[in-house]
Order: sequence, then C-alpha cells, then structure tokens
Amino acid sequence: MSGSDEQLQVRVAWLYHMEDLTQGEIAARLGLTRLRVNRILSECRESGLVRVHIASQLQSCVALERRLMRDFGLVDAVIVPTPEDPERVAGLIGMAAGDYLSRYLARTKVSVFGVGWGATLRETIRHIVPADLPALWVTAMMGGLTQGLELNTFETAGELARRLNAQCSYLAAPIYAGSAASRDTLVALDVFAEVFERIRAVDLALLSLGDLTPRSLLVRHGLPKDVTVEELRAAGAVGDVLGQFLDAQGRTIDHAINERVIGLPSAWLSGVRNVVLAAGGRNKSAVVAAALRGGIPKVLVTDEETAKAALSLVD
Repeated sequence: MSGSDEQLQVRVAWLYHMEDLTQGEIAARLGLTRLRVNRILSECRESGLVRVHIASQLQSCVALERRLMRDFGLVDAVIVPTPEDPERVAGLIGMAAGDYLSRYLARTKVSVFGVGWGATLRETIRHIVPADLPALWVTAMMGGLTQGLELNTFETAGELARRLNAQCSYLAAPIYAGSAASRDTLVALDVFAEVFERIRAVDLALLSLGDLTPRSLLVRHGLPKDVTVEELRAAGAVGDVLGQFLDAQGRTIDHAINERVIGLPSAWLSGVRNVVLAAGGRNKSAVVAAALRGGIPKVLVTDEETAKAALSLVD
C-alpha cells in the first residue's frame, strides 16, 4: 500500500468513527463515491487499521471459556460468536487471537516466538499491534510448501517478525521429506542445526489446526502424492497440527507421514511455556476436540459453535 492510500484510509476512518460523518458526507467531502468510502472502511477493519472493541462479552461465550479452562486445564480461552458466513470465521478468530497476543507480549518477556501457518494465523498476525522487540526471535516451527502461497510458513514468520521489529528464522525445507530416512538426513545437516536449536527454545507458540476436508490447505497443497486422505482416515486421523496427523484422542497416528515431517515434533509442545491455538469452523470441531484431549493448547481461541461441537465430541 502506498503512503497516499494509507493516508486516505486513515482520513476516511477518522471522519467516520471519530467525527460521526455518514458515508455520504465523507464521500462529498473527499470527492469519492459512497461505494468507495464503504470499501475503504471495510479495508480498514480487515487490515487491522481500525479495531473494534466491544466492552461486554456474550454470557454464553464466557461460560464456554470458563468450562474449557476448568475441564482441560487451559491457562486461558477466548470464544467469539460464530458468524453466519463461514468464510468470516478465520478473520474473527484472527482478530481475537491478535488482541490476546498483543496483550500477552506487552506484559510477558518472550525470547523465541514460534509460528505455524494457515489462513487463521495470517489474520491473527494482521491484528497483532505493531511493537519494537529487536531482541525477540520469530521462527517458523515447520518446513513450508513448495508452492508460493502467501500462507506459507516463510511468509507467515517473516510478516510476524516485521510487525514486531524482531529477528526471523525459518526452515528452508519442505513440510515433508520423501521418507523418514531422508528426513533424518536433512535434519542432521549443519545448515539446520541453529534453526532447530531455536525451534526447541520456543517459549510462545502460535499454531492452528488442519482438518481432512478439501477446505484444508495442507490437504490441497501440502500432502505428498503418495499419501491419500483416505488412508489417513483409515489410520484414525481427524486432522493435523504442525503437519503431524492426530487421532481423536490427540495422539499422533501410526503412519509413516508423521515420521517425514520437517519441524518440531508435536510431542515437544508440552514443554513450550505457552501454546496459543487459533482455529475454528465446524469442519475443525473434531480436530479441536482432539487437541483438547491431547493437552496441546494452553490457550484456545475459537468460535462458539466450534467450541460447543468440540465439547460435545469430548463428552
């Protein structure tokens, strides 16, 4: 975005939110169409330039948060109302997770901030308040896709580091090696030693979850061609975290794919001081339930309907 575009966004947002002008009045004052003003206001919310804070919470969401903390020993939980449009789930969860992480970073010293990938994490990062943390390291916790998606681990870690003015490292490797043996060979290379040492030192992790439906980016773009969703389901998989597939109890399934992942083994997450899991949508309720059963998150950020469905599955 150019400087002039950002200035226009700020001016429109100021007139609308601070001076209470209507969209028509703003259009007349700035020589814009009303449609253009409406689009700019939407862009302001989506980019995080304008943040909406509601001073009260829905009682039903608060009750779910408390139940999740009580039943699964979570440090915290953030539940947002489920939107009518499923396509808006990632954005709303990302907004809530970004707010939580901004407050956490403001009060807690973090040395290494580990991050996964996906649409929800992209939205989360867009809503983290920019900060100046030059001593902080941001690191991707797994390899990336061989296709150039903007949701890749490289872009995700890089954008988070830019937002926090932090240092950045990532694994310049694919998510999956061709075999367990080739994975071990790659990980043993000297070039990866420092990166893996940093990944093992992560004290704040931001992760999401993948399901086994066509909505999953990993299913669409990341699975090796010799692995099918059908065989993963047959092995008991309900979804993945960090590219490692879990069964309904949150345990890694007995399948060779989990031995081929280039990244932090999911079992090591129990040693991370804070693991923030941001994921939602009814298609992810089974893997959210699995993550809760497996004790993966210390903080869960999700939507109301997904939380209810996950709790129902656990019950």
